[in-house]
Amino acid sequence: MQQFHHYIGGQFEAGSAQFDSLDPATGAAWARMPEASPADVDRAVDAAEAAFYAPDWAEMTASQRGKLLLQLADLVAENAPRLAELETRDTGKIIRETSAQIAYVAEYYRYYAGLADKIEGAHLPIDKPDMEVWLRREPLGVVAAIVPWNSQLFLSAVKIGPALAAGCTVVLKASEEAPAPLLEFARIFDQAGFPPGVLNVMTGGAAAGAALTSHPKVAHVAFTGGPETARHIVRNSAENLASTSLELGGKSPFIVFEDADIDSAVNAQISGIFAATGQSCVAGSRLVIASSIKDQFLERLKQKAEAVVIGAPDDMATEVGPLCTQAQRDHALALIAASTTAGARLVTGGVAPDRPGYYFPPTILDCSDAPDAPCLHTEFFGPVLSVVSFNTETEALAIANDTQFGLASGVFTQSLTRAHRMIRGIRAGIVWVNTYRAVSPIAPFGGHGLSGHGREGGLQAALDYTKVKAVWLRTSDDPIPDPFVMR
Repeated sequence: MQQFHHYIGGQFEAGSAQFDSLDPATGAAWARMPEASPADVDRAVDAAEAAFYAPDWAEMTASQRGKLLLQLADLVAENAPRLAELETRDTGKIIRETSAQIAYVAEYYRYYAGLADKIEGAHLPIDKPDMEVWLRREPLGVVAAIVPWNSQLFLSAVKIGPALAAGCTVVLKASEEAPAPLLEFARIFDQAGFPPGVLNVMTGGAAAGAALTSHPKVAHVAFTGGPETARHIVRNSAENLASTSLELGGKSPFIVFEDADIDSAVNAQISGIFAATGQSCVAGSRLVIASSIKDQFLERLKQKAEAVVIGAPDDMATEVGPLCTQAQRDHALALIAASTTAGARLVTGGVAPDRPGYYFPPTILDCSDAPDAPCLHTEFFGPVLSVVSFNTETEALAIANDTQFGLASGVFTQSLTRAHRMIRGIRAGIVWVNTYRAVSPIAPFGGHGLSGHGREGGLQAALDYTKVKAVWLRTSDDPIPDPFVMR
């Protein structure tokens, strides 16, 4: 089996222990992964701290950092096919998605390369005539970045890109579920010319995560994952008082009004819940549909769902591949059973196919007569859509906001005024109107409530990896007056 390695202080190593990674398409082991111990984590953080203060990084100009990020972007684009193959093999995501997504990841590094020397301070018009005061933006320090297995090249780029642009150093922990793409990314990063220790990449379980997020030398924790793990991270950050940014998924409403373009909305809903086998934090997993068009919409959606090509993830013809783990499939089956018991009607799907691997079909549950069905409130992280109908705009908005999450949302209507009312009323960090699941390095990404806090992407993400220093310069040559009076 292929052997992967940690990347610590510019060196590749096997780790304190190893474990097998399973191919979701077959359930069989295909590679050996290193497993970080708390001691490994400690060495990685030490390497990142040493790099942060070393002259070859600390004294590098912002423009030079940008050039290194541009070199990294070119290497990511060049190696995108290899990274896509590894992500498909280790996670089960279909190759047509991983190929397109990883190729686009290079644009995130290019964006932050260009932003590196645009992070500016400010001059303050201070109210004291003999003083000049200005603000400097300086890097926070060592950043702990923790990402899940899904879309991991993208979810790491939105942390590594702005952190390095700001001048921070990073310790990245890849998910132990499927870390191959990020461990391979470390080899690509090593070729870009960054000083040793600027980025360190490892994988491991809860012990490694706890050691990293509570480490006294970590200044910021950037995490993508589930709310329960996020609670542990916030508790751990009490030990080092690190700042946190948390992107925690959601139960996003996909709202379709009676005047919507039905064909376009159906295709967008397919993209929103069945693409990536539903394993997306922004999955449009709650269809909130006008009662007058519900039957028509569901009939078209059912036909398309049942025509989806389920197959091997490395086949370009495949549209839905396996889930990443057996635990995910078990969770989906249990949640569907609980929801149908609560009154939800199974429209299609819901039964795992009898074949090797962790496959699960596109599934639709009509919950219009079961408002308390657990599928309406619990994240599946799989290709399962829950449907609820409405009669008025006010009711649609209430249903959309009936969640503890607040990451993404979609609104489909031809009415410009209605669209603006919904944009104002929906409590979510992202509102897509007449489209869904679109991203760009230029636009911030993040949510509210149990979907976390902080933003990734855009200028603000880079600023979040900086701290502000106020500088006071006295311009008078006269002796300082009464020392017992505060100026």
